Amino acid sequence: MTIRAGVVGSPARHSLSPLIHGAWLRAAGIDGEYALYDLAPEGFGPFLDEARAKGLRGVNVTLPFKEQALAAAATATPDAVAAGAANLLIFEDGGLVANNTDGYGLLRALAEQAPGLDLDGAKVVVLGAGGAARGAVAALAAAGAEVVVVNRTQGRADALIAAVSAASPRPVKLSTASLAMAAPSAGLIINATSAGLNGADDGGFDLSAAPTTAVVMDMVYKPLVTPFLAQAAARGHRTVDGLAMLIGQARPSFEAFYGAAPPDDVDVRALCLAALGLAAPERKA
Repeated sequence: MTIRAGVVGSPARHSLSPLIHGAWLRAAGIDGEYALYDLAPEGFGPFLDEARAKGLRGVNVTLPFKEQALAAAATATPDAVAAGAANLLIFEDGGLVANNTDGYGLLRALAEQAPGLDLDGAKVVVLGAGGAARGAVAALAAAGAEVVVVNRTQGRADALIAAVSAASPRPVKLSTASLAMAAPSAGLIINATSAGLNGADDGGFDLSAAPTTAVVMDMVYKPLVTPFLAQAAARGHRTVDGLAMLIGQARPSFEAFYGAAPPDDVDVRALCLAALGLAAPERKA
């Protein structure tokens, strides 16, 4: 029987997840499909009812539904609880199970594109306090980083910190500040906002106060080199792109949907770059 899954968001039409999962399914010889569900902003609740009725195994969840996804679940993994958001929902007989693989994807991306970066004790600045930022902050704090959240709405940043702190099994170092105040001592700066999506501006984030030794990451992957990453590269920073994180978070999602690890004999990054009309960019060593 065909195992059905997909990605849901508003918008979701830009997603490369169907390409990634489809390539893995073909390489693994699994009878499965992975569809794209582009919803209206108010359509998430009705979609979940319809998805269950149609027999979907689960869905990946992207903006702006990650917090709604956690709220809709009957049970949640520690990663989802710590993040206060879910990017993965699995339909079980006992109800929806929520997970968050964003943190896993983030750490895998850093290991691949910024090897040697030691997060334990490092100061990490996270720009944004939405669903994407929540998974990042939880994973970074668990890795021993001192995380500073920069967000236009102070209350939202405070809520993120409170949620991650409450869910953590041990004390974590979390605070808020402006980018100008936090950047001079940063070892890593991550844009977890949607600024830069589809070539928009860099969100007004100024990296001039950051040391060039700081690694700079953007979770957006379309375009691959966002205005924020272009600013960082021009200043000599090592950069990490959102495509690496997307592929990283997809790995545990694939296993949850289809019951098998993604095969290693298919280069999904190359497929994604081709779909974006890009060649692999050169990286600072």
